[in-house]
Amino acid sequence: MVKDAKKKKAEKKARASQKQEKKATQKEKKNTRKTKDADDSDAEDADLDAILAQYQKEQELFLKVTETVCEPPSPRSSATLVANPSGSSELFLFGGEYYNGSLASFFSDLYVYKVNNDTWRKVTSPNSPLPRSGHAMCQGGNAGGIYLFGGEFSSPKQGTFYHYNDFWRLEPASREWTKIEGKGGPPARSGHRMTYFKNYIVLFGGFQDTSQQTKYLQDVWLYDTQKFTWHQPALPPASQKPDARSSFSLLPHETGAVIYGGYSRVKVNTTAAKASKGGRLGSRITMKPVVHQDTWFLRITPPAADAPANTLPTVRWERRKRPVNAPNPPRAGATMAYHKGRGISFGGVHDVEESDEGIDSEFFNLLYAYNVDRNRFFQLGLRRPRTSGKKVAAAVERSRRGRGKADEEELLRNLALIENKGNLDDEMTDSLPKAQTPDEDDEPAKIEKPVTWEMPHVRFNASLAVQEDILYIFGGTFEKGDREYTFDEMWSIDLGKLDGCKEVFKREIEDWQGSEDEDSDDEDEDDESGEDSDEEMDDAAEPSTPATSVAATEEPSVVDNEPTEQEDAAEPTDSLPHPRPFETLREFFARSSTEWQDVVLEAMKYMRDADGTSVKEIRKWAFDRAEQKWWDCREEIQAIEDEQEAAGISEVVSLADRGGEGATGGAGRRR
Repeated sequence: MVKDAKKKKAEKKARASQKQEKKATQKEKKNTRKTKDADDSDAEDADLDAILAQYQKEQELFLKVTETVCEPPSPRSSATLVANPSGSSELFLFGGEYYNGSLASFFSDLYVYKVNNDTWRKVTSPNSPLPRSGHAMCQGGNAGGIYLFGGEFSSPKQGTFYHYNDFWRLEPASREWTKIEGKGGPPARSGHRMTYFKNYIVLFGGFQDTSQQTKYLQDVWLYDTQKFTWHQPALPPASQKPDARSSFSLLPHETGAVIYGGYSRVKVNTTAAKASKGGRLGSRITMKPVVHQDTWFLRITPPAADAPANTLPTVRWERRKRPVNAPNPPRAGATMAYHKGRGISFGGVHDVEESDEGIDSEFFNLLYAYNVDRNRFFQLGLRRPRTSGKKVAAAVERSRRGRGKADEEELLRNLALIENKGNLDDEMTDSLPKAQTPDEDDEPAKIEKPVTWEMPHVRFNASLAVQEDILYIFGGTFEKGDREYTFDEMWSIDLGKLDGCKEVFKREIEDWQGSEDEDSDDEDEDDESGEDSDEEMDDAAEPSTPATSVAATEEPSVVDNEPTEQEDAAEPTDSLPHPRPFETLREFFARSSTEWQDVVLEAMKYMRDADGTSVKEIRKWAFDRAEQKWWDCREEIQAIEDEQEAAGISEVVSLADRGGEGATGGAGRRR
């Protein structure tokens, strides 16, 4: 037994020595390959202007704007997805980049996704922005249209970068691009964000990469869509302002805009022992990554109506308290889309540990709603379809009629057929559904999509947009070791029902084009860790499969150890109508329309020129207020619904709805 143990120990030591030699050889090959690639990159990255000029020539070959039916877009990251602001059920996807482990490709394609008939269209134009990623797009607010600024482009081997400072407007109806020329606009950048406020476009932050260093920005710019001019507002002296950052969330607000989070790298001094000088301690400057968790409100005050024509709006930053129930741990690359007073956030990545060998990262696929006015996060979970209480009651009522009545009805029906010399087979034939002739003018039938009750695979930097209360998630990136996966898929989630995640389209991920040697280290480590590590690697190697269920990915709501006054503070009460559990928006407004119209009439007392308002306009304003209240309370109501469903309650009906307003006594309570 002792000899066997010694023999096994010697064999294990020999295997470990072989692995160390193999790793050293692979590392040497990798360094040689990187040096060669760097040399090739220097030769290949000589002239970006020539590459962009070639793109421009190819684009000018198109004589007019064309739109053709096509397959879904190819996989890409750092693209922009924007809903059509004119009310049409369309999504616009522009730009992005794709890296296959060897070369980077940038896109200038404009795709239109038509939601109603589930088709994609590709738009070509003689005048459109050049290929880019990391740009910013937003709706134009009161001005209409869609606006685009900036972005970046690089050579295929990413040795040289180019940042744009061009400004464009896209007309959603005609699909035409218009380049907005002007002086004094923002400098070139990428990773910035834009939103709208009245007739202004608001731009903040971003970064500039010169291959030697990365500079993060913290400047604010306003574009006046009526005067066609850029303006960099002067901040009040000695006032606070957000730190420089990129990849943050920027949401519109009725009095300005709100930013949350972001990412940057800051210089820090670190101490290290110098072996060459007797182990003395020295300092060196390193770049430390920072994931921001602060929230700021940008208050914008437009000029008064009687102000001179050249009067500019005033801007002031106001720091907000840390949001309640913010995602923990903090994460970068969590994209946020605006939806009726809320920001809908998905995904993100948290760097657990950074060393000379690389970064160990944790990825997420959680969905959050950020209520802007309350400064509070709510985690959203998918909910399986529930059986309607009305349908159950109807089924019970039908069963109460009993077999006697059913048999009597069938007997009378048969007697009538005999009297009319009919036949039961004739009636059965007549009752079959007749074939419907297709109408060429009708839109294509809505295609049922596969539905899953698990969130899409973990990722960061996905493209998000909300159209008609439906959230769309396109693409995104996932990393495992040295491999990088760009998802080739799009999902949709109904934010009102949360009844599953629908697969709009999904294709298998293309093979990684990087060197196979990069994965050998991971394989060796998996051999030592056993079957569990092998299973984990297999799951990560196929990110197209949904990762974990929603229930399994819940996080603690604690942000940190700092006390948060907002969590203990009581919610402000109001006398406005409140939605009930299991009540749709239509049902809520039907029940409370009179009260909301009274609210509108009270507000009209302080409005100018309110005398000419029609009844139809008052009802429309009342519905808008009811809709805002319904969405504002949506997360709390859903939590109550989940609790009641767990208790066996699938519907809540008031006594008035049941016709029992005058019911008294204990008998009703016992039932």
